[in-house]
Amino acid sequence: MKVPYFTFLFFAFLSFSCKKGATSNLMLLDANIPTNKPLVFGEGIISTHSYEFAITFTPEMDELYFTRRKPEEDNKIYTMKMVDGKWSNPEPAFFTATEGWDFEPHISPKGDKLYFGSTRPLPDSLKSNGLHQWYSTKTQNGWSNPVPLEHPFMDKFIIMYLTSSENENLYFTTGEKGDKPEDWVIYNSEKEEGQYKSIDRMSNAINGTGKWVAHSYIAPDESYLIYDYKSDLGFGESDLYISFNKNGTWTKPYNLGPKVNTEQTEMAANVSLDGKYLFFHRGNENEGNIYWLEFEPIKEKIKNDVGNR
Repeated sequence: MKVPYFTFLFFAFLSFSCKKGATSNLMLLDANIPTNKPLVFGEGIISTHSYEFAITFTPEMDELYFTRRKPEEDNKIYTMKMVDGKWSNPEPAFFTATEGWDFEPHISPKGDKLYFGSTRPLPDSLKSNGLHQWYSTKTQNGWSNPVPLEHPFMDKFIIMYLTSSENENLYFTTGEKGDKPEDWVIYNSEKEEGQYKSIDRMSNAINGTGKWVAHSYIAPDESYLIYDYKSDLGFGESDLYISFNKNGTWTKPYNLGPKVNTEQTEMAANVSLDGKYLFFHRGNENEGNIYWLEFEPIKEKIKNDVGNR
């Protein structure tokens, strides 16, 4: 049946209004909107010159989670919500561990799952046996109590910075037994027939380019992957790079350039669901903040440069 034109216009307007509302929510949090220069995000509220990184938002941009590590403390996930048209103050997430610590949250593109890494003991265990991924499911009453990702993820002693695509494929950092942390790389796991059956190391195009390869952000449609690593050819301690998915094959990574990368450490990227803003951590081993920047011009310039080579 052909959809009436006014119905099409209504849904187009509804989609536009939702995106506009999400952007407005972001502006209520930080009125200093960046363009071609990164700005500290939520200075004094989210970014407090402690050590903040790994921020994630609901699709409506009315709830967010991020990691904060205060001096002499462990990692902890904080959250903020829109309440009566205003953002609440940051407070520890409801699932904060009583033993161990939590970090690097990620909300799925559909907004139905909230993942995070934790060293808390697994169910029926008295002590931690590694860094595992846990997740909560969105219900009518809010987020459920978190549970760990089971097989095949339990086979790894460490899985960190997990992000997901629209079809629920998962991308994360891990390693094999005996690997040093600087040798951990990026793996993924595809959801097949409603299950995750294997964990697969990504190709050398992604992983064969440097040390400390980590923090992979997958685009919802899996058209690109942003991650960070240290290279003698980079700008500093660790730079952000992008790789494009060309018909199922990943290109070599391209440095996001001097607008993003500096002599400091840049890591833990995330992109707003509308693709407009890039969020990332910048700092040193003692302190760092979350920055944001208009992303589309950077991505398109690199894509054009790649296409002309």
